Amino acid sequence: MAIPNRKVVISSYGPASTSLQIVTESLAPPPKDHVQVKICYAGFAGADVNMRLGQYPFQRSAPLTPGYCFSGRVSVNGPGCSKFKAGDLVTALTKYDADAEYINIPEKYLVPVPAGVDLQQAAALCLDWATAYGMVHRSANVSAGQRVFIHGISGAVGQGVMYLCLLQGATVYGTAAERNHAALKEAGAHPFVYTNKDWIPAMKEIGGVHAVFDALGFESFDESYSILSPTERSIVVAFGSNLGTLTNGKSRSPWVPIFKLLAKSLYFWSNKTTTFFGIQRDQKTFQPELQTLLGMVQKGTIHAPIKHIWDFEDIKEAHETWGKGAGMGSYLIRIAPDA
Repeated sequence: MAIPNRKVVISSYGPASTSLQIVTESLAPPPKDHVQVKICYAGFAGADVNMRLGQYPFQRSAPLTPGYCFSGRVSVNGPGCSKFKAGDLVTALTKYDADAEYINIPEKYLVPVPAGVDLQQAAALCLDWATAYGMVHRSANVSAGQRVFIHGISGAVGQGVMYLCLLQGATVYGTAAERNHAALKEAGAHPFVYTNKDWIPAMKEIGGVHAVFDALGFESFDESYSILSPTERSIVVAFGSNLGTLTNGKSRSPWVPIFKLLAKSLYFWSNKTTTFFGIQRDQKTFQPELQTLLGMVQKGTIHAPIKHIWDFEDIKEAHETWGKGAGMGSYLIRIAPDA
């Protein structure tokens, strides 16, 4: 039978105060090949903020329910589903609809959370660290002895990229708020403040870097390209256009900078190349890489830092304060207790 389901709705594009509501709607039983999951944590990222502003590439039209990923407990199996039983812990990438108490989702997209991995870690790994893993190991193929630069090294994906690159034996540089520099240095990175451009001549002085990971976009793409090594194979891996959102700047289309960046990869005479990384749950690499990360947490090889957790009712505050405040790591929305 149908159940009441509280969920976030972006009713229109604009400020969080006017465009976000929590509503209750009826949720039907899971259809064939679907599983109904009670969500405990939803991941929260720049994608959610940009969707609320109507600026996320290829997004649904409003009204829509955001929430790019979740972790939770299986509630009910739909017809044809037997892989999981009620109470099993699972995580999944959704792109939409995770900011809700319940979700009906195709069984094939659910990934089991192994024993010893809590649901906060699972939610952080599902989008933030899975993105980092794909960029480090596939897009840039980072290896020992290389130099990498990360914009927003203290952020959710930035932290994942940093730790995964360090595990590969790379030297890591990046930008971060000065309040986080001591912790970043202790972890093994070399941070610069993002309020000036001192990192540009510093990177050129050491011969450039082999990979830049850039979630900022716009003018930052050109700056990232400028610090690549001129003599060795090197790459800019772009994965966002968050500069305007983070600086409260004027909204503008990300497409021209993205196309301009990708065009640089056509310079066949150059050792430098570019790519734009996107993550999708249908990619054949997604589930194996997420399972690898879950296994690394289970073994104690990695631990995803959590910067802040908001309660479901504080969704407007989450949108208004994303990217601000002390701490490093991923953001989560607590939908329900995970006990």
